[in-house]
Amino acid sequence: MAITGRVPLLLLLGVVPVVLRPAGSTVWLWLLLVALLGLADWLLAPRPAVLGFARRPTPAVRMNHPAETLLLVTNTSARPVRGVVRDAWQPTAGASGNRHRVRLPPGDRAALVTPLLPRRRGDLRAFGVTVRLPGPLGLVARQRTLDVPGTVRSLPPFDSRKHLPSRLARLRDLDGRSAVRVRGQGTEFDSLREYVRGDDVRSIDWRASARSSNVVVRTWQPERDRRVVLVLDTSRTSAGRVDDVPRLDSAMDAALLLAALAARAGDRVDLVAGDRRVRARLRSAGGREVAARLQDVMADLEPVIAEADWDALAGAVQGLGRQRALVVLLTPLEPSAVEEGLLTVLPTLTRHHRVVLASVRDPELDRLTAARDTLEEVYAAAAAEQAQERRRRTAALLTRLGVDVVDADAERLPPALADHYLGLKARGLL
Repeated sequence: MAITGRVPLLLLLGVVPVVLRPAGSTVWLWLLLVALLGLADWLLAPRPAVLGFARRPTPAVRMNHPAETLLLVTNTSARPVRGVVRDAWQPTAGASGNRHRVRLPPGDRAALVTPLLPRRRGDLRAFGVTVRLPGPLGLVARQRTLDVPGTVRSLPPFDSRKHLPSRLARLRDLDGRSAVRVRGQGTEFDSLREYVRGDDVRSIDWRASARSSNVVVRTWQPERDRRVVLVLDTSRTSAGRVDDVPRLDSAMDAALLLAALAARAGDRVDLVAGDRRVRARLRSAGGREVAARLQDVMADLEPVIAEADWDALAGAVQGLGRQRALVVLLTPLEPSAVEEGLLTVLPTLTRHHRVVLASVRDPELDRLTAARDTLEEVYAAAAAEQAQERRRRTAALLTRLGVDVVDADAERLPPALADHYLGLKARGLL
């Protein structure tokens, strides 16, 4: 039961009879009258059970993008119903304008639309539908919260997709060039042409040369059907926030741009995500829907306050196949975490694959290093410079071990990683 604002007004109106007949019995009689009117109004109010609710499925939406949920309400009684319906969602769903006034004739139906603006990833759920139906006097209302399940799946925002058109243009430019000669395994034969000075003698096709009056060489082009394995670190280091955005979310953004680009290039994209254990694994055969599938898998991933088990993650990468691949480790370039966990598995990975480490750099270190006006800022600048020097030494160590390091802030990491991938393609290293 809920009391409306008319009850206090009615009680305040009781001042008039008390002034006209100042006695204690007048006060009690007025209170009794208000109580009886409220009870009668409550008895005459429609029961919330006369309303039937059904919710239409809400399609998945990217985080911080608007969505709508549709709630159908039906009056199953033989009398008109008026009242308020509140469609309640968890706070991170960003429900607004979710209080709806309804007036339904008998047997009529209405559609109630509630705008949503998800502010976190994952499945965001409805808490329930609260119905408040007042009586004919408007003093008291029957109120009840009904369980009407509802879910909206909030996907990673993929803000870096704005860089995709320019990178696709570069990819088309690479595809349109004349075939380049590449040595070693993992290349595709392209054509034959006459030998010119400077050609590698190992590319000479002796059989074709025997049938021709000139020496003939084979030309090669990089394979198109390559594998790209994205390894997403969800351990404690990914929980840190850079410019108020979790490192994990920024790493997802970079992974999605690279996956969309690689899929357009005809490469197969796989995903391994985990910390002390593998949290998600996706094996894709290619296709342009790879980015959408990755978004769906990544939606439920959250940082875990635990160290990453790189042996388990490397084992998961090897379990995807023995074919040589581009393995992209999306993990922070934190010296302690890299030296204590990642270094032990790098020899195995670099022996079979091309390895790239993509890290979200914190621009706050640069800001601290540049500010030296006060004594406190000088001490902070010294500490920041020391942290940067450790990162540089760790990056140099990884480079000596055969790992390409892409270290950039959250905004620049996705295009930087995509450019590195295109550079490898252009040089025939994939």
